[in-house]
Amino acid sequence: MTLRRVVQAVLGRGAGSSTPEGTDAAERASARPARADGRSEGAMPARASARPAPSPDAGPFEEPQPDDAEDFAGRVHELVVEIPPGRTMTYGEIAAALGSRASRMVGQVMSHSGGTLPWWRVVRSGGHPPLGHEEAALPHYEAEGTPVVPAGTIAGYRVDVARARWTPEG
Repeated sequence: MTLRRVVQAVLGRGAGSSTPEGTDAAERASARPARADGRSEGAMPARASARPAPSPDAGPFEEPQPDDAEDFAGRVHELVVEIPPGRTMTYGEIAAALGSRASRMVGQVMSHSGGTLPWWRVVRSGGHPPLGHEEAALPHYEAEGTPVVPAGTIAGYRVDVARARWTPEG
């Protein structure tokens, strides 16, 4: 039996996919005794989704929808431009300030800005500069007096987020 057929047999895919014993996956599943919860004995438990369904009491955070993605991007741009020299915000702090939890979307907006924003003022939660821009960010931090500390990373430094954190007024 080829590796492909073994994988198909294990996953129960494909017409005629069978185990070496000659029984189809569907036959094996139907032969298992039923349990009280409706699953057959020995069946894998149902997989929980990666994200739980939002609770009606979830709070003020809302994920940006495709319709307001441009508005979200514009608000990210406005907020990043307001960050004063020598101060920083994390991707998550920017998202929270905009009433969202979409820190990755903030990163996407930043990556598509074409370098027109002060990108070095937006750091990862541990104070590390954006990936791949560690060397380019350091001269900006030095010129603006952003507090940096040594770190055991490839860059060799990180921003001291506790001292550099900026929170928008409002």
